[in-house]
Order: sequence, then structure tokens, then C-alpha cells
Amino acid sequence: MTHTPVLGRSSQPELLVLHSVRIQGMADDDAVAARFDLDRAETRETLLDDEAYGWVTHSVFVGTEGWSVTERGRAEDDRRLAEELAEANARPVVEQAHKAFRPLNGRLLQACTDWQLRPEEDDRLVPNTHTDREWDARVLAELGAVDDELGPLVAPLAAVLTRFEGYDNRFSVALGRAKSGQGEWVAGTGIGSCHVVWMELHEDLISTLGIQRAE
Repeated sequence: MTHTPVLGRSSQPELLVLHSVRIQGMADDDAVAARFDLDRAETRETLLDDEAYGWVTHSVFVGTEGWSVTERGRAEDDRRLAEELAEANARPVVEQAHKAFRPLNGRLLQACTDWQLRPEEDDRLVPNTHTDREWDARVLAELGAVDDELGPLVAPLAAVLTRFEGYDNRFSVALGRAKSGQGEWVAGTGIGSCHVVWMELHEDLISTLGIQRAE
């Protein structure tokens, strides 16, 4: 018997808070709430509850502070994601998206490497000083090609699980800033750069499917 996916299933706020911490790696209250456009006060309360359950931990490191998920929290997120995926009958859609994502992932990572490094004959780890305009233009063109394929990948995902909405738009915005001369938007950290958005999408896909990154 064929099961029809429940279109546009919205995740529960409690799931989104924990999942936001997971896919961002480390994030403060504002970043956790902003990722899925959640109410900040309610997000704060949920984070404190999650901390009491041992699912997240708050830490301060060299002037940076934020929440990160624990192993127990990862297991709880896995449980919730698996339950949601089954209820939405969305596994085939997410599996297809992950299959399409994998070759794009290699291209994206290579492009980000090429943005950061400009190999020479005797040293392949020479930093890219961004003085070679043709080199940088080629990298941005490759990111543009990836961007063109991201929309068709995200659309069916968002149609079954709405928390996947916006990855393509965020990537396009970051790429637009990079093309305007703000090079940090290719692979910078602490901002929604192309690389950061991509890593979040990668973690979202594999955690939703319950697979390890190495797989």
C-alpha cells in the first residue's frame, strides 16, 4: 500500500529548540530561537528544561558562550526526529534529497577549500590572498551552480517537513553578499555563510535519517 506524505508538517517547538542547538553546534539563546523563528522567551524556558533533562549544556569559552547538545540530547533528538519522520511518511523524500545532496556536498567543500587556499606548485596549502580574480570568479561561479541546484533539492523537503524551508534562500543571500565583495560570506564562521548554511543542512538531513556523517 502506498502512503501519501502529510504535506507541510510543522515540527513541535520543543523539537525545534533541541534540533536548533544540534544543527548549529553551539548557539546562544538568540541564535537558537532565530534559527526556526521561535519566541525567544519560550525558547529560553525550553532550553532550561532541556538542561535539566541533561539534553543540552551551557558553556563559556574565550568570551563565547552558548548551548550545545549532549549525547543524551542527541539520542532524544534522534527519537523525536524518527517519530516525526514516520508520522509524516516522509522518509522516501528525505532519502532522495540526501542522495542528491551527496555529490553537491563534494563540490561545495572543494569550492570552499579553493576560496581559502590557492595552491602553488611546491605548496598546496598557500592561503588564498584573493588577488587572482579569475580564481575567485571560478569559485563563485561553482558556488552559483550549486545554488541553482539547491532550490529543487529543498522544495520537496519543505513540502513534507516545513523545518527544511529556507536553506536555499539563506545560501543564495550569503552567496550574493560574497559576490558583492564580502568574501567572509563564503566560508566564514559566526555568520550565515554559504559553508555554515550547508553544514546545517547536512546535519539536518543525516540526523533526520538517523545516519552517521561518515556514512
